[in-house]
Amino acid sequence: MITGDQVLIKQINKSLVMNIIREKRNISRAQISKITGLNRATVSAIVDELIYEGIVIEEGLGESKGGRKPIILRINENYGCIIGIDLGVNYVSVLLANFNAKTLWSKKLMLNIGESQEEIIDKIFTLVDEALINAPKTIKGILGIGMGVPGITNHKEGIILKAPNLNWENVNIKEIIREKYDTKIFIDNEANVAAIGEKWFGTGQKFKNLIYVSAGIGVGAGIIINDKLFRGANGLAGELGHMTIDVNGIKCSCGNIGCWELYASEKALIRLMSPQNDINYSKNKKLIDIIEQARNGSIEAINSFKSVAKFLGLGIVNLINTFDPELIIIGNTISLAYDLIIDEVKRIVNDNCFTAKHSKVKIEVSRFGTDACAIGAIALVISDIFSLSF
Repeated sequence: MITGDQVLIKQINKSLVMNIIREKRNISRAQISKITGLNRATVSAIVDELIYEGIVIEEGLGESKGGRKPIILRINENYGCIIGIDLGVNYVSVLLANFNAKTLWSKKLMLNIGESQEEIIDKIFTLVDEALINAPKTIKGILGIGMGVPGITNHKEGIILKAPNLNWENVNIKEIIREKYDTKIFIDNEANVAAIGEKWFGTGQKFKNLIYVSAGIGVGAGIIINDKLFRGANGLAGELGHMTIDVNGIKCSCGNIGCWELYASEKALIRLMSPQNDINYSKNKKLIDIIEQARNGSIEAINSFKSVAKFLGLGIVNLINTFDPELIIIGNTISLAYDLIIDEVKRIVNDNCFTAKHSKVKIEVSRFGTDACAIGAIALVISDIFSLSF
């Protein structure tokens, strides 16, 4: 008879072995035993089970250090596919990946100002359907769908509590998606999702304490402390785009005055570049156009980026002083202009951050750029399979 404690211990050990194989990519049974402290018989039994399930495969023979050559193990990328959804303020992007988070297919559709919730959901379904058509045959098929959304969420229930820039409130997006697709569904705030993606597969892999700053149309932050996503008491932590940075400033769509995202985002940049009284400018101007102007020497564009970088840096100063991270990752659309903002961001941090003078915090760009949220949505599904909750 196997007791509940024994079942739990077996599951913990299985998760441990799976994650060692995932992290090391190519490793032998003996090396796993040495790293984990589990005896070789236990490791072999777990590995045999993982091979039987199709999660792990034997790659071939490794280098011998005397005696028989070890059999090298790795995660089977063809175990299944995952769909990641990035619901932005003005776009929806869907990415299909294999079990190692390698992109197999992706597509983005732009959203028009004033589109209804139903129209946006229809676009999401259109892209997910295309992803399914393009999915290769695998052992388990589609393992799940992950989704990042621009607002505060109840991630356990999959409810968008409020997304000010979309004008959505109390939308059970998980249930809406689950009614159409028979698979596991995971929903979270887009900055949290991107932070998890960077931690699993990107710039943050070697760091235990990091903050992902999502600077797009709005601004948000995903905070990882001791390898765990910091959610706060009610799961709502990270809405730092709505911290007040100018008490006499502009009114935000959230109802507050002078929010950080009004000064350190794509919308701030476009506002700075807008001619007076040109109400159609923001509808027609694209970030990529302003980046090109700046790189071609436009003083107006360069100064606009400098202003955005200044306020981005001031917000990052607050994050560093509060959380003392090892790494700040700048992501989302503003990261496309990393070369235009990074010097000013670092100058502001160096000049104004009290704790940064006594630490070696790094400030880097997202490895995945504008795909960070979709990759993170993939990581939500994979982390569940590996029994690691964020």
